[in-house]
Amino acid sequence: MSATLDLAIDLISRPSVTPLDEGCQQLIADRLAPLDFVAEHMRFGDVDNLWLRKGTQSPVFCFAGHTDVVPTGPLEAWDSHPFQPEIRDGLLYGRGAADMKGSIAAFVVAAENFVRANPNHQGSIAFLITSDEEGPSINGTVKVVEALEKRNEKIDWCLVGEPSSTCCVGDVVKNGRRGSLNGILTVVGQQGHVAYPHLADNPIHRAAPALAELVSIEWDKGNAFFPPTSFQISNIRGGTGANNVIPGTVTVEFNFRFSTEQTEAGLREQVESIFKRHGLHYELKWTLSGNPFLTPRGELVAASVEAIRNVNGQDTELSTSGGTSDGRFIAPTGAQVMELGPVNKTIHKVNERVSVADLDALAIIYQKILESLLTAPSV
Repeated sequence: MSATLDLAIDLISRPSVTPLDEGCQQLIADRLAPLDFVAEHMRFGDVDNLWLRKGTQSPVFCFAGHTDVVPTGPLEAWDSHPFQPEIRDGLLYGRGAADMKGSIAAFVVAAENFVRANPNHQGSIAFLITSDEEGPSINGTVKVVEALEKRNEKIDWCLVGEPSSTCCVGDVVKNGRRGSLNGILTVVGQQGHVAYPHLADNPIHRAAPALAELVSIEWDKGNAFFPPTSFQISNIRGGTGANNVIPGTVTVEFNFRFSTEQTEAGLREQVESIFKRHGLHYELKWTLSGNPFLTPRGELVAASVEAIRNVNGQDTELSTSGGTSDGRFIAPTGAQVMELGPVNKTIHKVNERVSVADLDALAIIYQKILESLLTAPSV
């Protein structure tokens, strides 16, 4: 059994359903302590976070990830227990195998092998590990980054182990992500009997034309790095449950996944102008999950693309698709941020799994990235 597989099994065996960590971070810290990695445990609220660093000099290369996992869903739907990992037909099964305890295991093994082979490497190697990525993401990476910024401790390159690959490891890496802006709209009308609509004011009817206009808008065409901005309605709640009552309110939840062609302020202004033009009596709560970010071709992207090509001969696609990641909290500090991890076909699903061979390949790829960035002349 390889070192990466052995560690992945140990991590998956710990039922760290968000925001629990279940000792995963301590395991990582203890394992890397003999190689002079200094652990700083940062607990905010009910969330455990780990900042682990070897060295005091720049540049700083950081592995970023999370030890928390999503709930398992019905246990009877799994072919094996989600926290009792099993290997079948070359695949490792268990909750978090792909998202993202497999990547964390590969991080650790890559760092161990690199430091042993290059004890006098340049710069510093760090780990930023949270147990609040699959949850609300308010006491995790964002708080650690705030603490680092306050003491002017900067990350130069950050590799996030999110499962970026589509068909085989390394075929896709994420060098950016779209922004995510959520809105909760409550339109207020007047409740009444459906037989006497003139004595009521139906908020669903009021809201419908405005929502239809929002759905029909082409917000932008995207650009060379991002697909077009998307507006989607996710939930509508209204009514008393009776079919003869006009409701007094309707609540609509919606989301923008937006490119760098848009700003949070611009989207909010355009949406609210539409609601006002339609004469809605409304309340609107906005929540920004993260702004879009992009790491253009540079040292980190080049080192990653070359490492992937050297290990598996794979040409790599740079992508900004998918949901948000904790990279959105790190990129605004000026760091180059990229996501590279295993195949994402089974993440959050029953029978989540990852190829054992892919885990070993990831560890080698991560090690080669370190070699490229921390043994070459400083840039």
